[in-house]
Amino acid sequence: MSSVPITKYGAELLKEELIRLKTKERPAVILAIAEARSHGDLSENAEYDAAKERQSFIEGRIADLEGKLGAAQVIDPLLLEADGRIVFASTVHLEDLGSGEKVTYQIVGLDEADLKQSKVSITSPIARALIGKYAGDVVEVQAPAGVREYEVLEVRYV
Repeated sequence: MSSVPITKYGAELLKEELIRLKTKERPAVILAIAEARSHGDLSENAEYDAAKERQSFIEGRIADLEGKLGAAQVIDPLLLEADGRIVFASTVHLEDLGSGEKVTYQIVGLDEADLKQSKVSITSPIARALIGKYAGDVVEVQAPAGVREYEVLEVRYV
């Protein structure tokens, strides 16, 4: 199985979710199933069906998280020696040369991507265009609305 890059922070979030599911959610759903069973006939017991469905979801998510963490290659941006080059986990400050708008993105793994938090997936068009570039470089990005040009203002590893 190939490794999947993830930031140290992203891995910590997945671990926290896994611990919560195993220590809180799983025991709670087991109690809910036991409670629903005590009500008698399971064939028409909506509480039992809902609890079993919730249990199935939790067990699936646990398996998913364990698989992701098992395949994860955790990258700590503070330990990178990229000499100013944009690499995975970099935080990049850009200026859109068309609009003058300044934006900041961190390049993260697929599971961590969240545009509202300015985190873009390593597989996104903008991240693929930025990888390997330096501050001062101009980058063309093929966006859904057409080609956009960005100037790299700063590269940080935080």
